[in-house]
Amino acid sequence: MAVIETDALTKRYGSARGIDCISFEVEPGEVFGFLGSNGAGKTTTIRTLLDLLHPTSGSARLFGLDSHRDSVAIRARLGNLPGDFGYGKETTGRQALALLARLRGVDGLGRAEELAARFHADLDRPLGQLSRGNRQKVGLIQATFHRPELLILDEPTGGLDPLMQEEFLALVGAERDRGCAVFFSSHELDEVERVCDRVAIIREGRLVAVERISDLLGKARRKVSVQLADPPALRALSTVAGVSGLELSGDRASFGFAGDIDPLVAALAGHHLLDLEVSRPTLEEVFLTYYQGDGPATADGGGG
Repeated sequence: MAVIETDALTKRYGSARGIDCISFEVEPGEVFGFLGSNGAGKTTTIRTLLDLLHPTSGSARLFGLDSHRDSVAIRARLGNLPGDFGYGKETTGRQALALLARLRGVDGLGRAEELAARFHADLDRPLGQLSRGNRQKVGLIQATFHRPELLILDEPTGGLDPLMQEEFLALVGAERDRGCAVFFSSHELDEVERVCDRVAIIREGRLVAVERISDLLGKARRKVSVQLADPPALRALSTVAGVSGLELSGDRASFGFAGDIDPLVAALAGHHLLDLEVSRPTLEEVFLTYYQGDGPATADGGGG
């Protein structure tokens, strides 16, 4: 059973756009990245999943339970780090954790001390005296100390230094290994590429892709540079299926390439090849194509 399942989830603010017909699934033990520009609908989606906003139409189910009707039961089984995490300035991390433990029926502070040592977090200073990064460490601890079945993380590494970012990614991997599902909204696309199994890309409130990371990168346009001993033959590459933007410079050609690479290999086979470089785009480059109108047609948003 999917941990998260949305079906045509829609939220409108009067006549203003929120999210429109969002459909996806997140499975147990999966790290699911949720990507989009500011204002694309990421936070609206998360708040609707958490029953902080009620959908205009469509539905969301977490653990097979209705996100609105069963919200109390759902909250006991998940951990959430909002993008604007914070408590009263005089509250210490330990006090905040104790309150959350009581609300969740957790004895003591679970593994909070272990996580505090791991992230070098100070649980005994008022949160108002901590830097943004140190508050974020407390936020990560409060989301994970009770070993939830689902983690919903909104920009979780904001303010963390590189060492703590690495520690966070290691924690996400460990949570996945124990079967926890992780819903991970972030602008740090290199982190998403490293840790996520699948990603959804949202633009102007609608999903435009739901893909495995490997498939998304595999279908994207690669950058190719070819050097041949017979330079005139390079012009013929413009007729090869998948080649675009051919640029010639002496005995070298540079171009973009998408799709099955066999036609390109066949076109080069009869020539003396001096050099060949093929580089795949980063997730950031792929993401930008969806915002520049060059991405594939709008996805149906299925579990994919």
